[in-house]
Amino acid sequence: GVIAGSALESHIRLLCTKFGIAADVFRPDGSTAPKKADTMNAELAGASVYSKLDQKGVTAWLDLRNKAAHGKYGEYQMEQVNLMIAGIRNFLSRVPA
Repeated sequence: GVIAGSALESHIRLLCTKFGIAADVFRPDGSTAPKKADTMNAELAGASVYSKLDQKGVTAWLDLRNKAAHGKYGEYQMEQVNLMIAGIRNFLSRVPA
């Protein structure tokens, strides 16, 4: 789940670059930080790079990735991870970066 979610986030960053959406935020001190994946997801859907339905799927996959990364293993099942992986593969092929 963590690896699939990382691949998804990387793809979202590439989509931002491809469509001219900032993947970083600028701090008051002039430094930059990576933008949150949920924020990029909303901005990409808002720019019609992909549908609101795709946005909701991405949100769910990012949530599952977070649960896996933080050891919340009781909050999801292996079948959900399998569906997540299949969904991400489909998304990446339909929305190329």
